[in-house]
Amino acid sequence: MQLSRWLGIFFKGMGMGAADIVPGVSGGTIAFITGLYDELIDSLKAIGPKTLLVLFKEGPKAFWQAVNGNFFVCLLAGIGTSLLLLSNLILWLLAEYPLHIWSFFFGLVLASTWHLFKEIPEKTMLSYLGIIVGTAFAYLTTTQLTLHLAPTPVNFFIGGGIAICAMILPGISGSFLLVLLGLYIPVLTAIKSMDVTNVLLFMSGALIGILVFVRLLSWLLHHYRSGTLSVLVGFLLGSLTVLWPWKQVITWRESSSGLKPLVQENITPMQYTELTQQEPFLLQCIMAAIVGFALILFIERLTLKPHTKVSTQAKCP
Repeated sequence: MQLSRWLGIFFKGMGMGAADIVPGVSGGTIAFITGLYDELIDSLKAIGPKTLLVLFKEGPKAFWQAVNGNFFVCLLAGIGTSLLLLSNLILWLLAEYPLHIWSFFFGLVLASTWHLFKEIPEKTMLSYLGIIVGTAFAYLTTTQLTLHLAPTPVNFFIGGGIAICAMILPGISGSFLLVLLGLYIPVLTAIKSMDVTNVLLFMSGALIGILVFVRLLSWLLHHYRSGTLSVLVGFLLGSLTVLWPWKQVITWRESSSGLKPLVQENITPMQYTELTQQEPFLLQCIMAAIVGFALILFIERLTLKPHTKVSTQAKCP
């Protein structure tokens, strides 16, 4: 039974890692769908000064149990396996089949939005207001506030902190925020090329970010669960504009690897053909979006856990 449990956590970690490679899909959403979210949040909360006291007073074995060490080993092993195995594949797909892969992402996020909406405990007028506010915020952020930071060591560290916070949120994608920051391709390239320095900087930022942010997230979910999930649903809806496959580049920017799109606007498939003289692959893109949508529904049914509520009995150090 223990082996089955650890293998289950490993494969769920692989799902989370695969999701966080995709710009627009949240690893936190996968954790929520697969019933892993409770243990993830409670285990992260357990890491703090009090657990360090356990290490010095009671020894390594008690410390390992206090921080749920086996859980984290299996989860991180699964996430790391996905990052190593899928980074090259995602980069290749984005380069060779951009319309198809963005359509697939669009379907994934649309289904994740529906799943998260169903998880809102109380659907009141305030809940719908939260969805509207979250949608407006995400739309304005994704259309007006794209930063395109240079891939410097400091920005790798900052990107790690931002991305990991988004990773544990059901509804916000760490990779999506990296796209907004202009760090998505540099991070994947660093992983692909085994750039140890930048990968360690990114991981250090992620470690510090998650230890700080998880306590705020836990408090919000315990005290304002419906409102928090409502805003997250809005974030997902607003972010769909970024995942729309057919775009026109308005302005370009210089980078070390050449010209990159800076400002883009969404256009129809027919406009795409007129402007680019390229095939929009409309039917294929619709099928890719349907496959992405169906994949989330399949994962949801497979887990057989329609509701996952963060435990209010967990002790926070």
